[in-house]
Amino acid sequence: MTHNSNLQPFPTLKFERHLWINGFTRIAGIDEAGRGAWAGPVAAAAVILPIDPSLTRTLNRVRDSKLMTPLARETWAPRIKESAMSWGVGFASSYEIDTIGILPATKLAATRALIDLLPDYLLTDYLIFPEIDLPQTALVKGDQRSLSVAAASVLAKTARDALMRELDGQYPGYGFFRHKGYGTRLHQEAIKKLHRCEIHRKSFSIP
Repeated sequence: MTHNSNLQPFPTLKFERHLWINGFTRIAGIDEAGRGAWAGPVAAAAVILPIDPSLTRTLNRVRDSKLMTPLARETWAPRIKESAMSWGVGFASSYEIDTIGILPATKLAATRALIDLLPDYLLTDYLIFPEIDLPQTALVKGDQRSLSVAAASVLAKTARDALMRELDGQYPGYGFFRHKGYGTRLHQEAIKKLHRCEIHRKSFSIP
């Protein structure tokens, strides 16, 4: 099921509240980070918020991670973890991306994020998981509409950024610390000079 409607300035608990009323108590918001990068893994996070409408105040500055500054993301990520009933982060490597494709790899990362969370419903940012036997709603721009999905977007992004900073030490010279594997001029120039390294996605076209 896919749902589309007008956007609010900040994500709400509208979808979660409707599901809570209908008896669902462990609603996992899911989002990913790194699908478009040239290097590194794709990350996905799942966040289950407790049945608490006041979370829109507790997490009142959480939104789509792409609309937050790096400092804001790093500030709010631990608060999301503290507020959540449970949460998880999963990765799929650049090798897995090259082997099975970016979309299946993204779903693989999300499946890994859900391990041990025991959700009874999924709210996703547009992705549909027919392989997961749970009721689910794929929201268009879900990270801008659902607080659970927005929270997942922040955890996915901050976890992936932290990993790319670590990989910068293993693969110096590419600037992973700065661009996190995305396609920037700095990254492009580094590849021309050093060629691709082990964590570059061989299946991606790099200009």
